Amino acid sequence: MEESKPKPRSFMPNLVPPKIPDGERVDFDDIHRKRMEKDLNELQALIEAHFENRKKEEEELVSLKDRIERRRAERAEQQRIRNEREKERQNRLAEERARREEEENRRKAEDEARKKKALSNMMHFGGYIQKTERKSGKRQTEREKKKKILAERRKVLAIDHLNEDQLREKAKELWQSIYNLEAEKFDLQEKFKQQKYEVGRRASCFSCSSKTRGKAKVTGRWK
Repeated sequence: MEESKPKPRSFMPNLVPPKIPDGERVDFDDIHRKRMEKDLNELQALIEAHFENRKKEEEELVSLKDRIERRRAERAEQQRIRNEREKERQNRLAEERARREEEENRRKAEDEARKKKALSNMMHFGGYIQKTERKSGKRQTEREKKKKILAERRKVLAIDHLNEDQLREKAKELWQSIYNLEAEKFDLQEKFKQQKYEVGRRASCFSCSSKTRGKAKVTGRWK
């Protein structure tokens, strides 16, 4: 004979019925009303909390938009200042370039004027030397003489094959050559000054002599 298995018990919560005071009538409508009021108050509180949070979120959004606009305005102002500074820098550079170009043009004009003056002086001096040489019977012109002198003094500077000692010797030779040229230049300048002084003195004597002859002629005429 099979043993009978025990039947599973159904789980029932341990509910405690509300205690109803003895001798009093239970007003279920009042209980339902109070519960409805409680639920309504809780719902109202939730709605107010929701709208309060919504208000804070909107205020934060407005504040964020204001910060974004301020930042945008600050960046625009910074960009404007950078553009103005860059414009001023470009203007200064343009003025500096114009000043340098003007200075360079002025310097070139002065150099050109000095060259022309030096060339004019050399031409006058050359003409004076040619006249002196023609008087002394020399047939060689000043230009040919200068070409000959330059041809004699012009030397090819070949130093690629020289060692250090040879380069020192070559440097000494060049220095001595430059020294000799400067000395010769000084002598020529002194000679030119002396000749210029002699020409001026002769011209002054000639002028005085002409004036004296003129006065003598006038005096003899009135006598």
